Amino acid sequence: MPSKFAVTGGIGSGKSAFCRILKERGYPVFSCDAINRILLQDKDYLRGLKERFPSCAVEGGIDKSALAALVFSDRNALKMLNSYAHPRIYASLQEQMDGTKKPCFAEVPLLFESGMPALFDGVIVILRGREERIRSIVDRDGLTPEQAEARIRKQFDYDSPLPPGCFVLQNDGDEQALEKKADALLEKLKERGLL
Repeated sequence: MPSKFAVTGGIGSGKSAFCRILKERGYPVFSCDAINRILLQDKDYLRGLKERFPSCAVEGGIDKSALAALVFSDRNALKMLNSYAHPRIYASLQEQMDGTKKPCFAEVPLLFESGMPALFDGVIVILRGREERIRSIVDRDGLTPEQAEARIRKQFDYDSPLPPGCFVLQNDGDEQALEKKADALLEKLKERGLL
């Protein structure tokens, strides 16, 4: 079976930019966020969300902004969402990855929170300075720095020691620097017989 890698890191770390580079290099790349967007079109999935989060229900679906605000301010709501969404997202992700004949990558934002690293042959962690992450979140999502900081605090603490065996990429430059680091990491994976 071809190798399967998870690409993870905190919000605003540059996971999507790294995954774009992998796609440009010809690797299949899957995304938990993309799977979630598809699930949000599924009537049964939406019904389950509405039952669990009635305050976020709107005509024809769920108010994603309201749901995000709720789960990032209430730890129990976040646990409830994760226990409902993660098994469905991972089942779809596994199906997609199993369908490819090449080594592949999956962008998995909440890998450690969901306890799913064992599903993969390797884990790539994208790290980035906190100030850069906050700036990126503010620019991308239109949040205040305080809201961005609150979201960072609700996730796995990437300043703490990482689980053993992770491949770490420090995203501390521009896009060109990230490309060079991505290519160096791919080379390392090839040397180890993982690609």
